[in-house]
Amino acid sequence: MPLTTAQRLAWNLARTLMKVIVLVRTDDGYAVMPWDEFDGNDAQVVREYDPFPG
Repeated sequence: MPLTTAQRLAWNLARTLMKVIVLVRTDDGYAVMPWDEFDGNDAQVVREYDPFPG
């Protein structure tokens, strides 16, 4: 998916699920998933979306 779409989806999921969501770069574009389900290379992580301020 395109970066802009992935960014919006990641923030929306973080706020809805109240979990840390990561945006990762893949060979086919970008993907989003909960941090606790990500088992790939940390270098693929573009950004973390944390719904908890502070």
